[in-house]
Amino acid sequence: MEIEEYLQQKETRLEKAGRKIRDYRVFDFNYMPSKPLMRDEVKPIADAMLRYLKTGIPNNLLVVGSRGSGKTLWVRYLAERLASSFENGQNSSQQGAQRREPCFFYINCRHHNTSFKILAEILRVRPRGYGLDELWRQFHGRFRGPLILILDEADLISEKDKQKDLLYMLSRSDRNYMVILLSNNPHFHHVLDSSTRSTLQPEIIHFRNYNANQVLDILRQRVSLGLYRFSREDLARIMALTVQNANSDIRVGIKTLYLCAIEPKTGVEPNFERARRDIVADLVNGLSDKNLIILKAAARTPDGWVKAVYEEYRRLSLTVGESPFSYVYFYSNLSYLQSIGLILLVSTKVRKTYTNRLQLLFDAEVLERVWRGRFL
Repeated sequence: MEIEEYLQQKETRLEKAGRKIRDYRVFDFNYMPSKPLMRDEVKPIADAMLRYLKTGIPNNLLVVGSRGSGKTLWVRYLAERLASSFENGQNSSQQGAQRREPCFFYINCRHHNTSFKILAEILRVRPRGYGLDELWRQFHGRFRGPLILILDEADLISEKDKQKDLLYMLSRSDRNYMVILLSNNPHFHHVLDSSTRSTLQPEIIHFRNYNANQVLDILRQRVSLGLYRFSREDLARIMALTVQNANSDIRVGIKTLYLCAIEPKTGVEPNFERARRDIVADLVNGLSDKNLIILKAAARTPDGWVKAVYEEYRRLSLTVGESPFSYVYFYSNLSYLQSIGLILLVSTKVRKTYTNRLQLLFDAEVLERVWRGRFL
């Protein structure tokens, strides 16, 4: 088949499949439904935000959970909902008192990964030409009223910013700012400086993985919003695969649903594998150099014993010019990699004691492609 013929046939199939789609935006991972499906973990976040807006007394939060568990969607939804209610005059904190309208900021630390860059993004200034203290004075002087700062993927704040200076300054400020940290690493609070941790005192909220009924409800909602029709049997199959083989990562389910809508002849299982592979590739590509080296060390350690992986990790780090983690930080990063579904730690009895083995949960070829692009 010539390329022209292939393109024509593909375009015809996509046009035909497109007639089943009501709204393509529904399948974008950044899409936010007007009414997300409620879950219990949302309540303490909503309570803390409302209390702060009523009293001015912050209750800082650390929201942890696996990728695709709804953390980001819900925190952003609550922030937008509360900001909108203030703009429309539906909410007033302290009747009879003149309080400033609250400010809400959402920053993804994948893109702004130091205290300096976060402040520069909020202030809308060029990152260069300022010192951190100067940016902090500008921030402190400009925002005098209630402010909620949401830092998504907080575990990706750079190792260059070891003390997480901004968190310390926010927690010590007499402006009483509120901070909401989102992290896939359940042990993120352990890497915070003790002084920061003692003043920030975040309440930890765990987002559990979606259960089967929740996954099915979310997929049904996306069908009703984005498609004209879809097979119930196929929908149930996508739900089962997402729960059993993708750690209930709802993004895999949503992408599978989209692929099945535009490529119905491919079948549910192949479309699911493609969706999972694409999302894993995105995950691996977005990892820090240190975490990528950990995965490479694991792939090079046949037996998978964690201590052996650590020794290989140290050797590889020095080879590529990286300063290796201590064993404590190394192990904390293993927890993070497990939380995003890239590895599995298995406790195994050896003689009279238990030790951990590490297993990769994705195709090592994905890792090899990213490794070659990053280090070779």
